[in-house]
Amino acid sequence: MIPYGRQSISEEDVRAVVEVLRSDFLTQGPLVPRFEQTVADYCQVPHAVALNSATSALHAACLALGVGPGDRVWTSPNTFVASANCARYCGATVDFVDVDPQTYNMSGDVLADKLGRARRAGTLPKVVIPVLFAGLPCDMVRIHSLSREYGFRIIEDASHAIGARYRDTIVGDCRYSDIVVFSFHPVKIITTAEGGLATTRSAELAQRMRLFRSHGVTRERELLEQPDEGAWYYEQQCLGFNYRLTELQAALGLSQFTRLDQWIERRHVLANQYDAALARLPLVVPCRLPDSRSALHLYVVQLDPQRTALNRRVVFDRLRAAGIGVNVHYIPVHLQPDFRRLGFAAGQFPASEAYYSRCLSLPMYAGLSDADQAAVIAALHKALALT
Repeated sequence: MIPYGRQSISEEDVRAVVEVLRSDFLTQGPLVPRFEQTVADYCQVPHAVALNSATSALHAACLALGVGPGDRVWTSPNTFVASANCARYCGATVDFVDVDPQTYNMSGDVLADKLGRARRAGTLPKVVIPVLFAGLPCDMVRIHSLSREYGFRIIEDASHAIGARYRDTIVGDCRYSDIVVFSFHPVKIITTAEGGLATTRSAELAQRMRLFRSHGVTRERELLEQPDEGAWYYEQQCLGFNYRLTELQAALGLSQFTRLDQWIERRHVLANQYDAALARLPLVVPCRLPDSRSALHLYVVQLDPQRTALNRRVVFDRLRAAGIGVNVHYIPVHLQPDFRRLGFAAGQFPASEAYYSRCLSLPMYAGLSDADQAAVIAALHKALALT
């Protein structure tokens, strides 16, 4: 089976992790802050906070921004459930903003219209979480402008987008957002096995996230309410969680990070080859925007209903039977049973639902060989009843 995504682990990665196993530190040591500083330097941002998953990072970001009961948080329906659950963990109410049919990201026009109606109803969101689906940046200039007009804060869910660029900035520099969150799950661009990281320009937000990731406990002398206590002394200053990244994970992340740009370049080569090979098939290939460079975590095609009567399930099953591990990203969050129980229903976000009914994620990862990609393309031709 050729998977839709997979990690790439080198001997250098293995040696980096083994070196930690032979060291004095397994959980918290010098490599976690070194990894944070490496990502911060790359993203040209003052602060980076590493956590044990992007889900934890999203939760800590919401808490740092003061999200709580009675607040509203909006995100995209076209995402993994964590983008919405992070607000629910805080007791907030979640709602969604439908996607742009071309980019599959949150639509600036839909957001503007929804904000206008929310202002009139007195139901404006405290935080909006745009999702950089498949690694493609959102229209952050527009979203940031709306945040100034309507007073909400922004968390960019860039779980798919480490290394992506938007206009003259790199994703993660927080020029247009309060906090940006990355994921290092094994199918992402780089991996720490599990892991996530949040960047911010705010020292205050960074400090809050550090507290939340480690039980709300600090030993930093300048933060202690009793600073004259001895070196053993620590304080719990808020209710926090055990969301810490380990030294083992940081070592793997540091080793992987040296190949980030190389891997993104390879993904673009593969995407260009897909674009050319699939041009005559009844498919809609991912869009490219002149002001952005996607990290290409995913390569998602849609069946074009104007050119084929085949439904997605038929094509999916044919490809899986041929050993091609295609997948579907994502079932719209509002259609999940747990969210239906909150009152959401089919038909509320039609662009996301139409996209979902036709989408397929093809294999896309830096280690995908040209030969395996050719096998994917050949199987896709056959699955679509073409030669």
